[in-house]
Amino acid sequence: MRKPVLVLGLVLLALLAAMAVKGLLAEPPSLRTQQLPGQFDASRAKERLARILGDQRPHPADTLASDLVRARLVEVLRQMGLKPIVRDQLACNELYKQRGVSCARVRNVIVLLGPSTGKALLLNAHYDSTPVGPGAADDGMGVATLLEVAANLKDRPLKRAVILLFNEGEELGLVGARAFLADPLSRGVDSLVNLEARGVRGPVNMFETSRPNAAPISIFAGAVKKPIANSLGTDVYRLLPNYTDVNSFAERGWLTLNLAPIGNETRYHSAGDDIASLDPATLQQMGDQTLALATALSNAAPPNARGDRIFMDIAGRALVTLPLAVGIALFAGLLLAMGWVAFQRGGLLRASAAILGAVLISTILCWLMLTLIGAERHGMFWRAHPVWTHLATYSSTILVAVIVMRAIAGNLDETRQRAAFWFIFLVVGGAVALIAPGAIIFFLFPPLVALIGMIASQRSRRAEQIGSFGAILVLYLTWGAMLGLLEELLDGGPMWVFAPLGSLIIIPILIEARPFIVGAGARGSALVSAVVALLCWGAVAAVPAYSADREQRFVIQHVADVSNGQNWWSVLNDGAPIQGAAGNRWKRGELSFSDRPRWLSPAPPDPASRAPDVQLVGQVQSGNERTISLRLIANGNEHVDLIAPPDARISAAGMEGFVRPIDRNESGKYYIGCFGRSCDGAILRLTIDKLQPVEFIVLGGTGTLPSSAAQILAARPGFARPQYNRDESIAFTTRRL
Repeated sequence: MRKPVLVLGLVLLALLAAMAVKGLLAEPPSLRTQQLPGQFDASRAKERLARILGDQRPHPADTLASDLVRARLVEVLRQMGLKPIVRDQLACNELYKQRGVSCARVRNVIVLLGPSTGKALLLNAHYDSTPVGPGAADDGMGVATLLEVAANLKDRPLKRAVILLFNEGEELGLVGARAFLADPLSRGVDSLVNLEARGVRGPVNMFETSRPNAAPISIFAGAVKKPIANSLGTDVYRLLPNYTDVNSFAERGWLTLNLAPIGNETRYHSAGDDIASLDPATLQQMGDQTLALATALSNAAPPNARGDRIFMDIAGRALVTLPLAVGIALFAGLLLAMGWVAFQRGGLLRASAAILGAVLISTILCWLMLTLIGAERHGMFWRAHPVWTHLATYSSTILVAVIVMRAIAGNLDETRQRAAFWFIFLVVGGAVALIAPGAIIFFLFPPLVALIGMIASQRSRRAEQIGSFGAILVLYLTWGAMLGLLEELLDGGPMWVFAPLGSLIIIPILIEARPFIVGAGARGSALVSAVVALLCWGAVAAVPAYSADREQRFVIQHVADVSNGQNWWSVLNDGAPIQGAAGNRWKRGELSFSDRPRWLSPAPPDPASRAPDVQLVGQVQSGNERTISLRLIANGNEHVDLIAPPDARISAAGMEGFVRPIDRNESGKYYIGCFGRSCDGAILRLTIDKLQPVEFIVLGGTGTLPSSAAQILAARPGFARPQYNRDESIAFTTRRL
């Protein structure tokens, strides 16, 4: 092998290694070995959480398991010298970003610190879990954090009131948050720190603020020493279907900061979200941030800062903030200046075509490779070892960029390619900013450093190269950390999306590596790039899809349509075919109550299966609107759901004191549900904007499977478990109301 080819191979491997470890830029600080007075003690917080969770069984709202968790929580608070208040309410809340209302009996636990009058800071976490897991991170981490923060604050002379809210029913539709808004204590709140979790490890992100964001960002930047936050993330979060208690609290206009880790989502909402998997370093970071924010907001009124800020952390060490207007002006100046430089140097059209072609073709290649491997392996075959799929994606980007840029812009030197890249980079930034203005912050500093080097090159030849290397370093520290977080956030796919994102880090490095690429020759550079890419894709095809730490989602349900006597086995997974249990009888399909694709197979009837029912107890008509009152009849089911077609025109639903509006601007079916023991016999009120009868599906479920499920349970893969939904027996019927 020729030496230039070997050198290029080493350069490319070093580049891939840098892409592999970029997530370390945003890792939480190491766990402290020595605790100083007044510091957050993660070990003590985790010990308290273990006591509260007990045997770690799932504890959704209004269940015996939740009663036991709440009793232990109250006991821990009393042992700490605090005086918890328990509010008991049957409440309902609208389902955000969808059509629906959810109800449950919730018992919020409240602790008051500091003065008894004046405006208050609300620290909020929920102590209920989903029906499928113990919720050690979601939101046991938040509960543990509030307890340790309370231990640190309770003896301090606070200038403002602090309310600690351990709410119940968040997992059922933010019901506990809605109940608190009816509590007189909520009227004094002016600021909120909300604690959540979407994983069990990794950095704690500040991913949502109240709007405009100048005041919360001012508090966050001044209080938190090791921040993980950026305005691109907060903008993107608003576009996602996810929601937290903040969605309910937002109507009050409180200053708000929302914190959560997102590391290893494969354990989220599953039995894997247990105490053993909870990273103490992540808990420590959440605690440090919450304690710092609570200290700042309990001793001074929220700042009177106005307007919007763009912001980003630098490898978790500092937070850079700018007024949005300043960021836009700086961005516009950079775009014009870099465009002029690129035009003056010449070759802009060819260089731009090469850069954009490399991005587009590498994205297509990655999509094709993932599709081909997916046709053979099925499902989320990258779940156990996502790093190999990321590296294969980035190595494909390198391969395509080496070939395409050499073919189209091979005779353009680095100075012209540099200017063209940073101009294209800024154009992309402008396009992204139209959707997410907070993204502008990520497109300012790398091209600014590069431009300074270009201007300084008139006095020193090496200045431009130094500036280019500086720009790449800034790009890696900012984009690299952000891309590492996105890899965690989008671990369910689509994985090909990392090709265009990664290319914005990779291409400027390849421009600087042009002498090595030219030295290796056209064939040599293509060959070494192809070998690296093939090795990575080979690893993707060979490594196990699932592991003990990162299991496959696999939910088994027995579904009975009582109205016509049909019965099915339903399996919700990542799309991988069902093996073992009557494999040739499974078909992909949907059921009448859900649009979610699943595997279906005929099932024997379950003698114990009984659908819930409703009894009409009242109806009032006003013009073309009617309000009906229904008594829920659980028939032994743990929840009762009413599901209506998209044309049902239901404008509001709920129970006495908590009839909530339904956003009909959202699409899809209407879902109105009640979970827990108190649903049986409860009166539900619905307002329907039409006189014609509506056909409802009345559905219920229990967390047990019939004995006939033994064969399917035995066929569940070794590294697989329920996630998001529990194994369940579901029964439903229809009613025209």
